[in-house]
Amino acid sequence: MSVVKINVLSVPADMREELERRFSNRAGMVESADGFEWFELLRPVEGTERYLVYTRWRSEEDFQKWQQGEAFQRGHAQAQAARGEAPGGHGHGHGPAAAGSEVWSFEVAESAGPKG
Repeated sequence: MSVVKINVLSVPADMREELERRFSNRAGMVESADGFEWFELLRPVEGTERYLVYTRWRSEEDFQKWQQGEAFQRGHAQAQAARGEAPGGHGHGHGPAAAGSEVWSFEVAESAGPKG
């Protein structure tokens, strides 16, 4: 059964463009992962400053393997470098685009797509 991981990012209005740029620069890093099914970066329209980073995986094990793998580490290292940080640190660059984050996990209980 597929699993969905939603990373909820609180992003101040003045950092929205930067967050989207960073995700755009990392495009393609997750698509080749074994068990990867879908990715979307969802921009808030009204009533919240929280972006949703939606990924869907074949299984929890596939997600965990990707998260512990080289592509995930490389993507986050590139994000740190773009901020002027040392790996694993919080350097003096532009800092994080998000002010906070949490991960929501779901199993897909039912799914539908377009007919025809």
